[in-house]
Amino acid sequence: MAEGDNRSSNLLAVETANLEEHLQGWGEVMLMADKVLRWERAWFPPAIMGVVSLLFLIIYYLDPSVLSGVSCFVMFLCLADYLVPILAPRIFGSNKWTTEQQQRFHEICYNLVKTRRRAVGWWKRLFSLKEEKPKMYFMTMIISLAAVAWVGQQVHNLLLTYLIVTFVLLLPGLNQHGIILKYIGMAKREINKLLKQKEKKNE
Repeated sequence: MAEGDNRSSNLLAVETANLEEHLQGWGEVMLMADKVLRWERAWFPPAIMGVVSLLFLIIYYLDPSVLSGVSCFVMFLCLADYLVPILAPRIFGSNKWTTEQQQRFHEICYNLVKTRRRAVGWWKRLFSLKEEKPKMYFMTMIISLAAVAWVGQQVHNLLLTYLIVTFVLLLPGLNQHGIILKYIGMAKREINKLLKQKEKKNE
């Protein structure tokens, strides 16, 4: 068991080191994005929502086709992949890279690797469920996809995408400041109160 844990830890460390090497040119940008997403300043959350709202208003105004939208998005990614490693050191100054920044960059890459592993793990569990319990897999997939299709039918696609993107970008800050845990705790307390009231009525 310990040997398996050590092997997994070593593999995780290797994957993290490889990701750090691959994203080295994005280091300064990733640190800045990390500060914004974790809400290190009070005006970061409204700034995130403002930028996302402006972007989606432009998309709504231009009303591009799906093919045009995908092409522009991929073109933007290609330009960023080419320009960011060149411009980032000139804008942020690579000579100002400190030990603290390097440690934070390592933590970001480590968390990204863990997130990727978790996603792959869930994907493998899904296929394991298909092999072990095909009926449950079939029912779960049908119900889930039907629910998603119903929501997509009720809510405009662009609005739904806007809400999802905004929530995903705000999620790191919500976690960092304990807001999600706070409301989950409140929901649990309310549920417990309702259960206790129901038990008293039954008595």
